[in-house]
Amino acid sequence: MAKTCSCPNPLNYFATRTNKSTLLCLTATSFLCTLSYLAALWRRSGDFSPASPATIFPCKTPVSVAAAAGDPAPPLDFAAHHYWDFRAPPSAAERGPRFPPCGANFSEYTPCEDVARSLRFEREMLVYRERHCPEGGAGGERLRCRVPAPYGYRRPFRWPESRGTAWFANVPHKELTVEKRNQNWVKFEGNRFVFPGGGTMFPKGADKYIEDIGKMINLRDGSIKTALDTGCGVASWGAYLLSRNILAMSFAPRDTHEAQVQFALERGVPALIGVLASNRIPYPSRAFDMAHCSRCLIPWSQYNGLYLIEIDRVLRPGGYWILSGPPINWERHWKGWERTSEDLKAEQTSIETLARSLCWKKLKQKEDIAIWQKPTNHVHCKINRKVFKFPHFCQSQDPDMAWYTKMEACLTPLPDVPDNNIKVVAGGGLVRWPERLMSVPPRISSGSLEGITEKTFIENTAAWKTRVLHYKSLDSQLAELGRYRNLLDMNSYLGGFAAALVDDPVWVMNIVPVEARVNTLGVIYERGLIGTYQSWCEAMSTYPRTYDLIHANSVFTLYRDRCEMEDILLEMDRILRPEGSIIFRDDMDVLVKIKDAIDGMQYDSKITDHENGPLEREKILLAVKQYWTSPAPESDQ
Repeated sequence: MAKTCSCPNPLNYFATRTNKSTLLCLTATSFLCTLSYLAALWRRSGDFSPASPATIFPCKTPVSVAAAAGDPAPPLDFAAHHYWDFRAPPSAAERGPRFPPCGANFSEYTPCEDVARSLRFEREMLVYRERHCPEGGAGGERLRCRVPAPYGYRRPFRWPESRGTAWFANVPHKELTVEKRNQNWVKFEGNRFVFPGGGTMFPKGADKYIEDIGKMINLRDGSIKTALDTGCGVASWGAYLLSRNILAMSFAPRDTHEAQVQFALERGVPALIGVLASNRIPYPSRAFDMAHCSRCLIPWSQYNGLYLIEIDRVLRPGGYWILSGPPINWERHWKGWERTSEDLKAEQTSIETLARSLCWKKLKQKEDIAIWQKPTNHVHCKINRKVFKFPHFCQSQDPDMAWYTKMEACLTPLPDVPDNNIKVVAGGGLVRWPERLMSVPPRISSGSLEGITEKTFIENTAAWKTRVLHYKSLDSQLAELGRYRNLLDMNSYLGGFAAALVDDPVWVMNIVPVEARVNTLGVIYERGLIGTYQSWCEAMSTYPRTYDLIHANSVFTLYRDRCEMEDILLEMDRILRPEGSIIFRDDMDVLVKIKDAIDGMQYDSKITDHENGPLEREKILLAVKQYWTSPAPESDQ
């Protein structure tokens, strides 16, 4: 048999014994390969230009039937298909969608609380002042532009100076300085507004008014941490509660009292646009330790007591309801209120009867202030339904569902207590502040939230302490005490982000998206924090330029395939102040898309590593909004 030239595996070459035959085979093979390459190179020497786009992927061109039948094949392509492009990188505008600024007349645009749109809806029960959002899509009303700050906008005063002062250019409305001149709501001085702390029922100031309340119930022992102010005006009550370490959620409609909520936010006080109308207010059951109405003009005794029943839903067991103004102390004020004494007396009687039907106890009435207390459980209340046929207990409803949920004229039942023990707090008692913040909330310890355990809570709290320290190393403005005041957490889960910032002079609006797998807003309130429900496919019920910093943890992963990324970014831009920051936390692929879009919206941004290092797929995108405003009015130019 003829001897063949077979070459061994090159990887094993040095492991075998070298002989003349093997060496000859390797030499011949190398010579032939080199000769073939040089021949091909000589043939292509006349065409060595960079490949055109049409030839970048030649392998994708199907082989023709003729070529398969033996026609001459096309010449081989030896050109380099990966080469350096020395052109300048694309600009921010070329990389992503760029949305133009809206007109100056949109500087206070609130899409879901638009006064013009509201006029299409019915007046009964103030339905027209509820949320009514524009429709998106082709032909929809949703704006696709960036809401500008008014000309002359300035960075707000720092807290606590902001409690009493705001720049006129930021909220250019003098109406309340005239309308409420004698009530010390707000005054105009030079280029700024001054807030003396007064109100309709406390012309001597909110601080003195709160002192009077404090003589009736204890506001300083840590048992009261969360409060609700209905019809808040410029939120002076909430502003001065902060010095007692009480965090108030203030709300009022966008009505004839122009910019009242906007003033509150400019002062650095938590507030939302909202109204008691036909829908539940967007808070969970058993949320607030105290609720307040100071001449808020809410018809408590009308509509079968629907509004007071709603306050009962959101009050914690043992919580307080404070009422001042009509009809309280009507004997003294009825002439000034321009109502008959009989009418006011009948209204107070109706409120007293309704409160008893809710099993509330009237604690005290002193001069212009009356205070009721909700029971700590419903043991006795279930028994006295034989006396009070109305309201009956609600059946098969989720007491925490409050997003476009209609109010019901029924009493929200408190959780059962063991052995009907009247001394046990329904749903679990809370420790006092500040221990309350880090204690395991009763909703978790009771096992009522699927998949969330005490261990989950403890680990989540520790994780957010580490994350917030990492954020401060990235964002010098967050690290600078006093630079930020109003913060928004778009996907709060258990409130860990806010809890980690508790020692800073900030407040955080915690959002639990209605699309979240588990409704955890009740946990946030049990920790002594505040928040609301929101779908980020819609605009938030707040004014432009509400927040100094927005935190978006996995928001865009949550809303993938639910709504457009650009619409969420435009809403974030609307409610963020000039020179404010956004911290995005999400998957790397998501952040690349966000950065591509937001760089075309006048932001400076960068993607950085996770606090655990570069091997994590989750990254952080820090974006800082550039300062820009509407152009100067023609008369000023």
